[in-house]
Amino acid sequence: AGMAAPVALQRSVVSPAGRHTASLIFLHGSGDTGQGARTWIKQILNQDMAFQHIKVIYPTAPARPYTPMKGASSTVWFDRYKISNDCPEHIESIDSMCRGLTDLINDEVKNGIAKNRILIGGFSMGGGMAMHLAYRFHQDLAGVFALSSFLNKDSAVYQALERNERVLPELFQCHGTADELVLYSWGEETNKMLKSLGVSTTLHTFPNLNHELNKTEIEKLQTWIVKKLPVEAAKTS
Repeated sequence: AGMAAPVALQRSVVSPAGRHTASLIFLHGSGDTGQGARTWIKQILNQDMAFQHIKVIYPTAPARPYTPMKGASSTVWFDRYKISNDCPEHIESIDSMCRGLTDLINDEVKNGIAKNRILIGGFSMGGGMAMHLAYRFHQDLAGVFALSSFLNKDSAVYQALERNERVLPELFQCHGTADELVLYSWGEETNKMLKSLGVSTTLHTFPNLNHELNKTEIEKLQTWIVKKLPVEAAKTS
């Protein structure tokens, strides 16, 4: 109790060209911003990742002390004891950010977008955050994507899914085999664990790709997004 209400997250938004019937939340990697992630994708595609009917939201994580940077302030979704899949999760900071991001999801629901018309995902730490948010708190979302991301070995996500009965959001994962920051094997192990716990998953492997995004990957992601959030036929009254 007595928790201060989370501050509304700053966000950069790409509006749909036509009628807004679905929403996509893209979470940046550690130290980046929503605007930074949007610009990065725009540079790779030579245009915004934009859709006829889907609003794309790039929120920015609030700055907080980040242990892997010796406690220096960084825009990170949560803290980590170290960048490894072999240590405990900093669950307190993860859960606190899940509350802030739940407010963002609820804003879309208030705008008339059903939960099963909302996708969440991100790059690196953003993908890890999205997996916590969806698989622990919002299992009725349309899907989750994680690009160069991982979960720790004894993740709270796995613990939550061990007791789970319902149909879970599908996971779309991409990872480069040359990733030196988040090892490919960590992403692969996350994929296998989630699959064993009943999540329908795909893992796209990119040879020679380091800890970064590329055009093929974003194009594959866009195809998947439209598959999960198809254009709705106009309702006939």
